[in-house]
Amino acid sequence: MIDQPRGDLATKQQTTASRLILSPGGRAATALLLVVFVGLVFNADGAFFKSATHRDALRQASVYGILACGMTLVIVTAGIDLAVGSVLALVAVCCATMAIHWNWPGWIVVPASMVIGGLCGAVSGTLVSRQKIQPFIATLAMMVFARGLAKYLSGGSKVSTAVKQADGTFEYVDVPYLFRLIDSRVLADSVSVVTLIFFACATISWIALSHFRWGRFLYAVGGNEEASRLSGVPVTWARTLAYVWCGVFAGIAGICQAAQEQQGDPEAGVAYELIAIAMVVIGGTSLSGGRGGMMLTTLGVFTIGYLEKVLSINAVPEAWRLMLTGVIIVIAVQTQRSRRA
Repeated sequence: MIDQPRGDLATKQQTTASRLILSPGGRAATALLLVVFVGLVFNADGAFFKSATHRDALRQASVYGILACGMTLVIVTAGIDLAVGSVLALVAVCCATMAIHWNWPGWIVVPASMVIGGLCGAVSGTLVSRQKIQPFIATLAMMVFARGLAKYLSGGSKVSTAVKQADGTFEYVDVPYLFRLIDSRVLADSVSVVTLIFFACATISWIALSHFRWGRFLYAVGGNEEASRLSGVPVTWARTLAYVWCGVFAGIAGICQAAQEQQGDPEAGVAYELIAIAMVVIGGTSLSGGRGGMMLTTLGVFTIGYLEKVLSINAVPEAWRLMLTGVIIVIAVQTQRSRRA
């Protein structure tokens, strides 16, 4: 056997390392490490080194992350869902009404809220898949409709523990057990329950994309819809179901939002869809469809979550945070384009 020259072996190793770094996962991991490095340098007098900081960073990113779980399924099909923020608000209002005003138990409130979100997703998916309306337009219409419905059902005000009585007075009731449970912490107060819910949603999305035929169908549709149809892929069913699940995840996020705020706010979730899209894109999932996955989105959730926390503990104004997030999104998309080229 002839030994491979050391120069060729070194070159091969460098090429492999370069491909790993330039891969979507490599770029997403590099972005996360860069944010963590910034946090280590600008640690706000040691605040970044406290466990509570990391716990709160994950907690604050979890609702966005749950939305990103559903958004990943849709973006893989080369679609988009602009309605998730409004659906979150609608479900938060309905959830608070059922749990606080109607005093329904959690085992009814949770599935009912998920069904509401799923129905909104089903309408968007039907408009996109069967009516052939552009995803941007279809979900924009659902965004406006869901927000309006949330305001109508709530009477334009927050659904809180102050319940209006027949004589016009208000009576304060206890916060439902469901809300207290979701807003609690476990494992010696080191992990928020809402963070565990996010991890559960991420696991479900990962299993769906990686281990089910439907997940393969989503990648095929996003890669080439016409070729998928000619190959026997049920394009309409697969794409519609992606929007349904995106709505279900928005419903779960709405439950968590209502629990954390202890009320249903019809104005909640404004621009949440943009943050969810940013998490998916920064993670490395391609907006053109056919590539990406939940593991990449999880890295994107951590990146945005820690970026927000690092900026927050260093008292960076919100205006600068928003502008910086916009710049990062552009850089992430440009990196994807240059990689494809």
